[in-house]
Amino acid sequence: MISKRHHGTKSIVIVFLFFLVVFSAHTTSAKEPSPLDYCDISKPEFFPIIPWDPYHGWSVPNIERGASNGLQSIADCNFNMAGFVLPRDLPLCRKTGLGAIMLPNDSAFTNLQYIYDWKKLSDAEIDRRVKNNIDGAGHSRNIVGYFINDEPTASDFPALAKAVAAVKKYAPGKLAYINLFPDYATLGGDTSQLGTPTYTEYLERFVNEVHPQFISYDNYMVEYSNDLKDRAGATGYYRNLLEVRRVALEHHLPYVNIVAANRLSTNATIPSPANLALQAYTTLAAGYRGVTWYTYYSQGYTYAPMTDSGHKTLTWNFLREVNSQILALAPIMSRLESTGVYFSAPAPADNLPMLPGQLVASATCPTPLMIGEFRGPKNETYVMVVNLSLESSARFELKTVKPGATLQIVSPVDRSLSPYDPKAGYWLPAGQGVLLLAD
Repeated sequence: MISKRHHGTKSIVIVFLFFLVVFSAHTTSAKEPSPLDYCDISKPEFFPIIPWDPYHGWSVPNIERGASNGLQSIADCNFNMAGFVLPRDLPLCRKTGLGAIMLPNDSAFTNLQYIYDWKKLSDAEIDRRVKNNIDGAGHSRNIVGYFINDEPTASDFPALAKAVAAVKKYAPGKLAYINLFPDYATLGGDTSQLGTPTYTEYLERFVNEVHPQFISYDNYMVEYSNDLKDRAGATGYYRNLLEVRRVALEHHLPYVNIVAANRLSTNATIPSPANLALQAYTTLAAGYRGVTWYTYYSQGYTYAPMTDSGHKTLTWNFLREVNSQILALAPIMSRLESTGVYFSAPAPADNLPMLPGQLVASATCPTPLMIGEFRGPKNETYVMVVNLSLESSARFELKTVKPGATLQIVSPVDRSLSPYDPKAGYWLPAGQGVLLLAD
């Protein structure tokens, strides 16, 4: 027989355990994704920040990185992925918390030509090559994908489809990494870069023939256009951004952009806080699910974040700050659906979709703005505003479609909210963006 005292104690313990279970369930459900979730194509949080670099170079013998300029420096620069690595790098990827896309673990991989040989292989050889590379990489949790190809022509698509299918078969949930040409690659038949008469056909054929898990492409027109002073180059940058967005949304695929983090040629501008921020925020405002930077190491370029001799440059500091903002906003941006992209007058390029949007009726600003509109998983709405000037800070005011709607500024440091004052407006430095929660 249990005494009343013990019965009361037992009841208190039961109640305590009940609330402990409820509290544990609540905290588990509210738990933020792990850093690797943002690198995992199978997770809804997928939002990679990638240095577009083969960590040891493309050729054998490999480049070896030291402690000061290696994977720890990539993590310190606020990337969440290591770029393209070899199996021996995985212990350090685990230590630094970086996701890894694996380069081929194959004695035949002696130079860059290896990744362009897919259409020369039989179906059995493609399957065997993929399986051998997956088996050779091992089973580290930090492996998030396998490097397949870069800038293929349309005639490569049938073979790439078989390589992607083999990755899905032998490494379910891992990414078969393929990056596409920009729309300024040459058009035409098989001898052209794209192998199609139009860029739209190139994208559509890639999706329908290869069955990829995402769309990635590169466009360096911000720097090639002399910081968008060349209007034709500026038009190409925005046109490409919007067309990849359109095709990806049509096919329900995440999409990722590769932009410039070095001086691409002697005729191009150098990386600056403004043009790095503009490339990042225009990518985010168009609903892209990640940003890739070409390149982290010099690889023969100048003004890259890291020299080939192992020294950080001023660009490294600029890029670390921009990446920190992307990383801070990723938990929100990765869950949002892009519902519209608009521009304010004066338009920075030709034939762009202009305001009004579904959420923003008009914007007043002395510099052109890009406006991205979003819907969240609980039907909440967001607006991202980007100052498209690379020379001037500017104050903007927004008028919402819904009268009396309130806006809150999302901090790109810690995601805290502060009120947006419609009378005071909001100032943005050159190239900078801001995310607003709309109510």
